[in-house]
Amino acid sequence: MATPLQSLRRPALAAPMAGGPSTAALVLAAVDAGGTGFLAGGYLTAERLAEQVEEVGRGADVFGVNLFVPERAPLTDAVRAYRESLLAEHPDVPIPEPAPDDDGWSDKLELVLDAGVPLVSFTFGFPTAEVVEALQRAGSTVVATVTTADEARTALDRGADVLCAQGPDAGGHRATFDQAAEPATRPLSELLSAVRGTAPLVAAGGLASPAAVTAARAAGADAVQIGTALLVADEAGTPPAHRGELFAGERDVALTRAFSGRWAQGLVNDFLRAHAGAPSGYPYVNQLTSPIRAAAKKAGEVELMSLWAGRRYREAQAGPAGEILDRLCPADG
Repeated sequence: MATPLQSLRRPALAAPMAGGPSTAALVLAAVDAGGTGFLAGGYLTAERLAEQVEEVGRGADVFGVNLFVPERAPLTDAVRAYRESLLAEHPDVPIPEPAPDDDGWSDKLELVLDAGVPLVSFTFGFPTAEVVEALQRAGSTVVATVTTADEARTALDRGADVLCAQGPDAGGHRATFDQAAEPATRPLSELLSAVRGTAPLVAAGGLASPAAVTAARAAGADAVQIGTALLVADEAGTPPAHRGELFAGERDVALTRAFSGRWAQGLVNDFLRAHAGAPSGYPYVNQLTSPIRAAAKKAGEVELMSLWAGRRYREAQAGPAGEILDRLCPADG
């Protein structure tokens, strides 16, 4: 099927990186380079997301918005115990009582429907067929972020137009539909091969070098989604302390549930090490650690920050986003 991705001169997308790194300026820089990018709707208010959509929409015909699919996860005793441990460790931080939270799902969904956003992608699951059909009627191409062939089949059964296949080298959160499941370890090339031919494919995870991008295209990807390599782009909103650790290249990378209750990959620091046994429990765990992370970000305290990064983060090179994309993914034709 035809999708807006086919109109791109450069088959490269700036990944949605929630929490600050994704900015309107980063998406517009990717557009100027002949590709496109996604605004990260996760954690933003609908009002702030609307401002970004309007800003990008003035300068781009093709761009995307990524939304977190809400979950009704149980509030377990393990999460309550985690809160007690955090209270003991950080007595001066106002750690909240966990409460249900759908990340403003209805308001954000209404926003992208009303705006007719060209590309709408989803993380942490995939919405109902009814939601997908409504988006398609509004003119959106619907993208499912998947980590397994089973997740891909579920998304396609519900009407997904495009699959974004996320491999285990990806930085930040894994897109796994079931947060209690162990994250998939199948290499990106094998995942692409498993779903090739079912829908247009975007490859994601570990694409921080020209060789990795070339391999993903050879394995069947119609386009690539770049995340970690753009954390150090001039236009990214990555905090200075986080950038410093990426440039230093001295930390190992590991999967953790310590910060959000969902598996995510980042640089190993004291908080990650101290909470290796953190429970599954998004969005509750994310609520508990939010004030700790906010204070650490403000103070530049890297040992308490969520320093998301993919396994190949040392290959990232700073500079304008357009130059980074040009190095990684030459324009077609």
